[in-house]
Formats: sequence, structure tokens, C-alpha cells
Amino acid sequence: MVTLVNIRAYWRFVVVLRRFSPLILAYWRDRKRFLLFGRSREVDAETQRERAAVLLDILLTLGPTFIKLGQILSTRPDILPPAYIEVLEGLQDDVPPAPWAESKVVLEDELGPVDEVFDDFDREPISGASLGQVYTAQYEGQSVAVKVRRPGIESLVEADLRTIRWSIPLIKRFTGAGQSFSLENLADEFAKTIREEMDYGREREMLEAIRANFADDDRIRIPTAYEAVSGPRVLTMQYIPGTKISDVDALDAAGLDRNAVAETLQEVYLQMIIEDGVFHADPHPGNLAVDDDGAVIFYDFGMAGRVDPYIQEKIVDFYVAVARQDIDGILDTLIAMGTLSPEADREVMGNVMELAIADASGEDIEQYQVNQIIEQVESTIYEFPLRLPPNLALVLRVATVVEGVCVTLDPEFDFISTATEYLKAEGYYEETARNLAEDAGRQAQRTAEALFTVPPRANEFLKTANRGNLHVDVTIEDDTHVLDKLAMRIAYSVLLAVGVLSATILYSFADEWRLAAVVLVLAAPLAVALYRSFRAKRGLRTTPQFTRQGMKNRRDD
Repeated sequence: MVTLVNIRAYWRFVVVLRRFSPLILAYWRDRKRFLLFGRSREVDAETQRERAAVLLDILLTLGPTFIKLGQILSTRPDILPPAYIEVLEGLQDDVPPAPWAESKVVLEDELGPVDEVFDDFDREPISGASLGQVYTAQYEGQSVAVKVRRPGIESLVEADLRTIRWSIPLIKRFTGAGQSFSLENLADEFAKTIREEMDYGREREMLEAIRANFADDDRIRIPTAYEAVSGPRVLTMQYIPGTKISDVDALDAAGLDRNAVAETLQEVYLQMIIEDGVFHADPHPGNLAVDDDGAVIFYDFGMAGRVDPYIQEKIVDFYVAVARQDIDGILDTLIAMGTLSPEADREVMGNVMELAIADASGEDIEQYQVNQIIEQVESTIYEFPLRLPPNLALVLRVATVVEGVCVTLDPEFDFISTATEYLKAEGYYEETARNLAEDAGRQAQRTAEALFTVPPRANEFLKTANRGNLHVDVTIEDDTHVLDKLAMRIAYSVLLAVGVLSATILYSFADEWRLAAVVLVLAAPLAVALYRSFRAKRGLRTTPQFTRQGMKNRRDD
């Protein structure tokens, strides 16, 4: 089996390399205009969108594993720029179903003869995805949905995972240091995610955990799983029909309050993420429906995540800071969660936050939406590269997708108001405010102490200086090797000048033109090296990433 997977992986690597070759050549030309030499070139937003469309087509062509990879990449603004994220967010996991004869083999390997296990089984699937497909059936007098893993998908996924791992070193050649750091971890994270999604035993456990958390909440409906007719490759659940949540005309025709549905959806996800720590991570309209009573129905728990208590606490801090329009609080929370470097320029990032809030608020500051703030943060994350924790990336994706669904239901939906009311009702808002007050008190105490402790220390410093015993050690941190480059340029310049001067003397005074030519030839590499050191953009040249004008241009694009 391992040998067959290896052989398939080698073949897939060749196929993947051939498919990606146009993009590889384009990125290579971005680094060197003439492939082997020349300066780098800038890529505008329109070109990025065109390349993103090409990437989307490639992922769809390469099949199930790469479709899933595209969906994961759409949650990783620390790896891809915003133009790519925007295109990949529309990547739908919807592929033609496998033939019934192949699915029947999987079903009977897991459960036994289909007609003996189920009272009735419809051979036509109601949905098809890259990793599995869903059928309807009757079991013990109940309507059920049976999710079956796609036949033969395991070997294809394992081969593709090896292909992706082998491709990472090649991709890293065309990325910056920050993206390279993220890419090193992407293969392991993606492998873990897709294997979990293929494990229907894990999906059943996540479904049951979330269902237990909402057992007494009649605003939502989560299917019951049937353990007796489920396994690692088959999951049988209660079948709950409903109206697709994005079908607003049908919801209106049924007399349902769309704003109430949006509020329910938002509050449910806030409870999942902030309070329960386990959440449904794929809330696109195909996985959400509404029953006749207005309850929200959840389908497909293959993508589900967990949030540790520390991140839960910081997410609460983030929501409260957004509600209070506390720029420093937002930045502090992002740094604490690991989504923003502590070394980031707070003034610059503060400008980003102010612009995001101004864009979202319009005339009425209370009407802004957290989605636009998150999008601004995601764009700065790519240009200010750092790595997002995998589950936090899922949380960001859930927040944006859920708000998109809520706005579809009600264009005037106020996310911040709903979130603030939820936090107040659960006691989080007051608790955060109390913590802020305590922090302010401690800060005031430290400031008061400093008024008395600083002068004596300053006096000691002055006495030391007056005695002439003051020694200052200076350490210059040169992470970008600027001084090394300056030193090399000086060395190149001196040696080149000596070579040219020597050749001039030999030719003019000693009449040794051949020897002078040899000296010039030997000095030529120094001239090339000196020229290239001034042409290179790294190290000595920098461009401001977050100016107000730059952010305005980004919004216009």
C-alpha cells in the first residue's frame, strides 16, 4: 500500500508541477524580470486577481485534496494577499457524486448489506462533495441522512499530501520570510485537518458535543447521530428538512422574521466560540437551513474546531474593544492572540484600525460591522507577515462567513449591537470593564510609585556621571545586515578604484596596455558586484506599508 501511495505521489507531483508551471514562471519573473537576471517587478491588484482566478481553476482541476487546500488557504491571510483570499472564498466543495456501485462497497464494508440494515435506501445522493456524499434512507421508521466517504479517496489524499509537502520548498522560493514561516507549518496543519474531516467517527463526536451544548435551546436544531449505523467511513444522522437560509424569498413566503433568524445565528456562534469552546466551522448557506418555526438547522460537522480558554478570553476582549471603539484595546488583543507582531508600529496599525472603523461606520458610528475590521486586519497581516494559529484562522473565517449570511438575511443587521447585547446578557461585558478598571488602578499605582522612586535613581545616575565613572555599553542590532552591506560596498569601491587606477598608470606611463587590460578584466566582477549591491531592493530600501493614502488606494482597488 505504501509503495503504491509513493508511486502515485510521484506521478501527482509531476502533474501538479505541470499545472502550476505558468504561475511558477510568472512568480519567477516577479523576482527577476528576465528569469535569470534583472530587477524585480511590482504586481498590481488586477494582476493578482487574474492569477488568483488561474489558481482557482488549477485547484478545481486537481481534484478533492486541492479543493480542500484552497478552502483552507482562503482562511490564511498570513500566506496569501487579499486578492487571492477574495477569489478563493468562493471555492465551493461541490463535485459530481461517485457511482452508486462504488459507494455501496463502502457502505457494506462498514455496516453490512444495505437492504438488511436500512428499511429503505435511496440510491441517488442528495449532495456530493470532494470527500463524501449524502444519501437519504429510512432507519427504524425514521428519515435519516447517510454520509458516505468517497470510494478510494484515502490513497488519493495521502498521495496529494506528500505532493504538497514536496512542493513547499519550491513555493518558499517565491515568498517572503513571514510567508515561508507559515508555509513550513501549513502541510502538517492541512494534513491534520483533512484527515479529521475524513474521519466520520470524529465528526459524530463533534456533532454530539455541540448538540449537547444546545440541548435546551429550541432556536436551533442539530441532527441526532445513530451510532449503531455509523463508523469511520459512514455517518448516519437524523434527516431534518428545511428552507435554505439564503433563500430570502422562501423565508418571506413562510412568514419568518429574517432579522430574528440572523440574531439567532449570530448568538449561537458567539456561544459556541466564547462559551462552549467547540464550534461548527463551515457555516456557508449550503450547511444552514431554517425550519417552519424559524429554528436554524445545522448540517455537516466535518469542519469543526475547538478554542482554548485563553483565546476565548481574548476574543471577548476583542469584541468589547470593537464595541467601545478602543483602538489600543483592539491592538493589544490582536498581539495577545498572536495575530499581530509585538514589534508592529502601533501608530501605523492604529491608523489602519481608525480607517477600518471610519469605512464601516459611515455617518452613524454605531452601524459599523466587525467583518470590515477583520478584512482590514487580514490585509495588514499579509503585508506584515506573521503566522495565524490554525483554529484562530477558522474563527476569523467563521466570523466573516456568519456575518455575510446575516447581512443576506437582513441588509441592516447590526452585528456589533447583537454581540454587545449577548456579552452583556452573559456578564462578559461588565467583567471586561471591571478588569479594565482594575488594570487602570494598578497603572495609576505604579505611576504614583514612580514619582517617588525615579528621583533617587536619577540622583545616583548624576553622581556617577560627575565622578567620571559612567560607562555606557552600546549594542547595535543589525537584523537586516545593513552595516555588513555598507562595508561590502566600501570594500568593492576601494578595490575597484585601485584596479582602475593601476590600469590607468600601466597604460599611460608604462605603455603596458595588455597588462592594463588584464587588470581591468580582473576588476570587472567588482564593478558588477558593486552595481548589483545598489540595485538590490532588500535591506537598505523600504516602502511604507500602511500610510493613509496607501490604505485609501487599497480600498479604491
